[in-house]
Amino acid sequence: MTQLPESAERAFDRHDAFTPVDDGYDLTTTPFDVRATATSKEDAGTAFEVTVRLPTLDTVVADETVPPVVEDGWFETLELRLEDSFDPAKTVDHDEPAVERRAGAVVATFTYRSGRAKTGVADAKVLAEFVEGTYVQGLIPGYDYEEPAADLLATATNGGG
Repeated sequence: MTQLPESAERAFDRHDAFTPVDDGYDLTTTPFDVRATATSKEDAGTAFEVTVRLPTLDTVVADETVPPVVEDGWFETLELRLEDSFDPAKTVDHDEPAVERRAGAVVATFTYRSGRAKTGVADAKVLAEFVEGTYVQGLIPGYDYEEPAADLLATATNGGG
């Protein structure tokens, strides 16, 4: 595993939603691929990076082709909504989210700094959950969806989770 600052490693290990992997920690509470890592800052803080990989609209729509104009509009809307990702987080020292399309996926990367590792780790989960909620809100009615979108929609519709 990549060497993390001791305080960040302890905070990740104590948080029940994260599991250690070779290059950081995975979040286990979302169907998306979420990787979080941390590095020491010279000013005694910790720099965090959280990467969330989620499927594009056309990869989760069942038995239909999504027109490029719809896919592009969906992505642009998602990208705009993710600009607000840090609103529910406690972290105030952060960069703008980087959101891009890569081979059938959207990759959102969040970089931020925290004076307390515990807060930085909690915010990693908050950011990933914000992405998940924003993703579900952006699914377009009228399409039949495959996993993970179908399960997320069912959970949201039934008020669970």
